[in-house]
Amino acid sequence: MDADRAVTRLRDAVAAIVGDEHVLLDDDMRAGYETDWTGRYTGRASMVVRPATTDQVAAVVRHCDEHAIAIIPQGGNTGLVGAAVPRAHSTRPTIVLSMRRLDVIGRVDVDALQVTAGAGVTIAAWRASARAVGLDIPIDFAARDSATIGGAIATNAGGSRVLRYGTMRRQVVGVEAVLADGSVVGSLAGLPKETVGLDWPSLVAGTEGTMAIVTAARLRLVPLFEHVVTALVSMATIADAVTLVGLLRQRLGSLDAVEIVQQQALDLVAAHLGTAPPILPSAGGTIVLVECADHRDPSIDLSAVVDSAPGVLDTAVAIDPVQRAHLVQFRDRITEAIAAVAASTGVPTYKLDVAVPIRAVGELLDVAGRAADSDRAELIAFGHLAEGNLHLNYLRTTTPSTIAETVLGAVARLGGTISAEHGIGVAKTSWMHLVRSAADLDAQRALRRALDPNRILNPGVLEPVTPIAQVP
Repeated sequence: MDADRAVTRLRDAVAAIVGDEHVLLDDDMRAGYETDWTGRYTGRASMVVRPATTDQVAAVVRHCDEHAIAIIPQGGNTGLVGAAVPRAHSTRPTIVLSMRRLDVIGRVDVDALQVTAGAGVTIAAWRASARAVGLDIPIDFAARDSATIGGAIATNAGGSRVLRYGTMRRQVVGVEAVLADGSVVGSLAGLPKETVGLDWPSLVAGTEGTMAIVTAARLRLVPLFEHVVTALVSMATIADAVTLVGLLRQRLGSLDAVEIVQQQALDLVAAHLGTAPPILPSAGGTIVLVECADHRDPSIDLSAVVDSAPGVLDTAVAIDPVQRAHLVQFRDRITEAIAAVAASTGVPTYKLDVAVPIRAVGELLDVAGRAADSDRAELIAFGHLAEGNLHLNYLRTTTPSTIAETVLGAVARLGGTISAEHGIGVAKTSWMHLVRSAADLDAQRALRRALDPNRILNPGVLEPVTPIAQVP
């Protein structure tokens, strides 16, 4: 009864801030906010709160801080590591703070190549606003229609254009954020030269909502290139694919992306789409997807580099938008195909997002494959080859923790990182010591205590505090 009264008081307080219709108590209405995209991580919130402005976010956060209520900030809920859903075994009242209503995009500054966007704006909407005035955005990934600006900043997301433009951190030239006590910090001025003390974009990018909650950002834009060429290249070996990356980097200023798609991933998408792969892979080889973009047609230059590279077995090249989309779907729809298999088997996919020095990609794939064989699971691997970033997806796994121990240990031994895009969340906290020293972790804890002494912002994320339920 006391718990029920506490929830009622909390509901009344936040409803007075955001409106009755934006406080969700019903189980069915909360459900979509309480389980992550993979279906592996889930928890229960007292309620879902949907503010529409920075002032509303600040007021809700201030109330939660005063009453020791945990806050789970959530954007598009496309994360893969359990960071944006409630902790299952928390003993504290918890709200999911959905940022989707902060979806306003400002006027594009075509002179500065910048725009201001709310945290709930999707990557696709950001791109549409840029392209409407003849510009483009510097990041892209398959979840663009659901993933939000706030989530991309919180996880320092990257995607396919990191090779050319870097991760999300580099695209944020100003940020507005709410601290745990409800204070609003940062600036949206977007000044390219700003050297006055603490840089808030650097602090909040990649810290997964544990230091502050991003409400808006000033973002870079880039030129929209009229000519884009996409190539799928079948390589005899992983080593040949790595050599190709070096040649492309050295010779093509128009290089936009270099992706890797292993044969199992290519076959899975082909089966999902009911079509044949556009090129033939070889046993022990791999598929490389290359994109170049420029103000003039880069296809001749790309073909010259590919023709000179060792180990090229087959190619498919497209400059027509429809034909390009046909090729790109064999990369973009891998995650969709994986999800379909997981749904049909009832076993959530186990995903590891890691990166190693590019010359170690082949060795890591060997380790990841042996881990799958030991578990009698199926490995679907793809990723961003130019950055050594692999998305390792295990279907029908029975012992994910054993796979993680094997793979993440190898990643650390090879000089890599246990998270290259999706963050640590609650899924990888046990392995942070592999890539961060005790001094690093102590400094992070000290910053967190200073900014959030009551530990209300995303407790358990980036630091083991409370477990989260995993669907067997």
